[in-house]
Amino acid sequence: MSEAESSTTINQRSSHAKITLAIASLAAMATYLDSSVLFVAFSDISDSYSGASTSTLSWVLNAYTITLAALLVPAGKLADRLGHRLAFLSGSFLFTSASMVCGLAPLIEVLIVARIFQGAGAAILVPASLALVMAAFQRERLPQVVAIWGAVGAFSAALGPSLGGIIVNGIGWRWVFFLNLPIGVATLAAAPRFLRETKDSSVRIPKPLGVLLVATAAGALSYAIVESDAAGWASSRTLFASLTGFLVLGVFVLHQRRTEAPTLDLELFGIGNFRWGMLAMLVFAMAFGAMFFGSLLFWINVWDWSVLKAGLAIAPGPALVALLAPQCGKLAGRIGQRPLILLGGVFLTISGLYWAVILTSDVGYWVGFVPPFILMSSSIALVFPQATSVAAQALPANRTGVGSAAIQSVRQFGQTFGVAITLAFVGTSMTAGDPYAVFGRIWWTLVVLGVITTACGWPLTTNDTD
Repeated sequence: MSEAESSTTINQRSSHAKITLAIASLAAMATYLDSSVLFVAFSDISDSYSGASTSTLSWVLNAYTITLAALLVPAGKLADRLGHRLAFLSGSFLFTSASMVCGLAPLIEVLIVARIFQGAGAAILVPASLALVMAAFQRERLPQVVAIWGAVGAFSAALGPSLGGIIVNGIGWRWVFFLNLPIGVATLAAAPRFLRETKDSSVRIPKPLGVLLVATAAGALSYAIVESDAAGWASSRTLFASLTGFLVLGVFVLHQRRTEAPTLDLELFGIGNFRWGMLAMLVFAMAFGAMFFGSLLFWINVWDWSVLKAGLAIAPGPALVALLAPQCGKLAGRIGQRPLILLGGVFLTISGLYWAVILTSDVGYWVGFVPPFILMSSSIALVFPQATSVAAQALPANRTGVGSAAIQSVRQFGQTFGVAITLAFVGTSMTAGDPYAVFGRIWWTLVVLGVITTACGWPLTTNDTD
């Protein structure tokens, strides 16, 4: 092959890889938007389904994230086995179809069930999209590329409340779901032409029991957290749900150790960077869910802001994430992900401490929220993409689908628990006592989670310590 022909081939591969990244990121963007876009629509959905309790309404948010988190790993294995492009197309179709049903749902029960199917579609789509991206690029470019893919997810999830506020105020909360339709159609049209099939026929498809166990455990624990405010932590209902969740989780671990086709390869946690990257992701995702949902509820319920004003007030955060995330990815390629994750945890801690100290009275948006939002948005750009990247890079080449699925699963579980904690702290307490003290519990939770995030990043070994 001549030098000119070789150069043309390299350019074609590079162009194809970039198109793959664009298609995969676009589809993943919609799934991450739907994990947070309804935060600001919570009150409007409640008005549409009068009589629905806070606990029932919480499942409009959590049914999606729990289903997504529970199915990500088995769906990742299925994608490894049957083909990443096939899984990507199937997941896109299911997610788009379920989104349409969500927008049309006449009853809250229909909406919740449709959110479950929407989460299932997202679970099939997400790991396949990352696996396709990782297969399209050379290994030396993976730190930057995976960070870009992760940054799209972080930006989309952060953008959700702002976009939701504009849509809900303008044309109603149902259009939040209809927005997914053109994205889904574009993805389904482009994917067959540009995406190349990759798979590993040696991967074992997991047993359904493992999926059922982990979903049951997450659902029970989320229910216990949400109900704790109304029923009390010592109530029989909360204790029973908590005990059930932990017992089922224990059974899940035992089942995974003994089955020949596990839902989650527990041996992956023997890889240091994968284990600590996953823990950092889990803890930071809890803070992410609590911070965004808590801020929106604070503005709407304490300061009596409109949905639109609340959504726009949070918009500078996603914009800053979009600006910083690519630069953080480049920096990680030079110094490693570890120092960025450590710094992100510190920023989260400072943000929570600022809110806990300053937000004890009506100090206003520019003093009370803008300074910590700058730090918090910076921490999102630092932690989410780099935790994804450092854990994904630690995976064996034949486990990228299931491994990347596990990473995103942990992120969704974390966000689910963050939302549940917020509802537990706020819940019925908004009608009694000092609202600033009520939300203060959320801000102090962010302080604790920031310290733990930093602690999880400390044992990582990346090229900054080689």
